Amino acid sequence: MMKKTVLVLFLGLISLGIYAQEATAKIEFKSETIDYGEIDKGSDGVRVFEFTNTGTAPLVISDVRSSCGCTIPKKPEEPIMPGKTGKIEVKYDTNRVGPIRKAITVTSNADTPTKVLKIKGEVKGPGASK
Repeated sequence: MMKKTVLVLFLGLISLGIYAQEATAKIEFKSETIDYGEIDKGSDGVRVFEFTNTGTAPLVISDVRSSCGCTIPKKPEEPIMPGKTGKIEVKYDTNRVGPIRKAITVTSNADTPTKVLKIKGEVKGPGASK
């Protein structure tokens, strides 16, 4: 009788483990790079990375970090349910004249837990020709 109980418990734990592995969040971005192109100094530096949770479990974005202080990312606070979309807002300081080449690292519970997004472009100073 004891062997049967242990066997049933063991099989139950294995089946729970298999189920837990099948339910995963997956993050799929519309684009992993945003190109600002050539923009004027002081213009609107806000852009949005859109994504979809293509997995079967809620997607939780735990952290979004920029490669420098000139770029401020904003992550969604609520979990993104399977099949739903979300946004990561990025604000670049357009008072800095010159090329834009920055990375934004997204950390989540997705099957690929770390994703690197990129922004690029160039901020032109006053009087610069485009």
